Amino acid sequence: MGTLTLTSFVTLDGVYQAPGGPKEDPRGGFEHGGWSVPYGDEDFGRFVGEVFDRVDAFLLGRRTYNIFASYWPKITDPADPIASKLNTLPKYVVSAGLQEPEWANTTVLGGDLGKEVAALKERTDREVQVHGSGLLAQSLLALDLVDKVHLLTFPVVLGTGRRLFAEGAVPTAFRHAGGRTTAAGVSIQTYEFAGRPEYGTYELPQNA
Repeated sequence: MGTLTLTSFVTLDGVYQAPGGPKEDPRGGFEHGGWSVPYGDEDFGRFVGEVFDRVDAFLLGRRTYNIFASYWPKITDPADPIASKLNTLPKYVVSAGLQEPEWANTTVLGGDLGKEVAALKERTDREVQVHGSGLLAQSLLALDLVDKVHLLTFPVVLGTGRRLFAEGAVPTAFRHAGGRTTAAGVSIQTYEFAGRPEYGTYELPQNA
């Protein structure tokens, strides 16, 4: 059985919206698209390459799928470690409206998300990877379907935009599984799903 791994880029104030360019996701009048690009150094590229070394299938939301499908099929160098995986491995896109995807090896998932993703994990040997896809990521987290999160926090505050862990998120605990910081200051931390949070108190006992 495979594991479902989410890789997400967020700002210091938790915004995930449009990290790669101004046209990616302007919903809500968002004017800060492309905020992650200045931090794309060698350390960042090395980490992304490591992630793609472990993938067997991709699971994407409709918006991220459209962004990827408009770009990666044009990168035809078989030695490109990202393009070669995205263009050849199975891709699953969660959508109620997409009928005939043109990107090769794409399957549309339009049924019960929990059941379809659980079945996908069952038939995958290594990692099913979710990249970006904020709304899908929130749904998967709410269903306890995410096994591992690579959270890349960029040293920038935007003040507006869609947040990955928004108000109303299901309370969830994670176990820290490793981390590093790139030369450009991106904090890369890996967390594994650990169930529900535990609680305590710093109040002194009344008989102290």
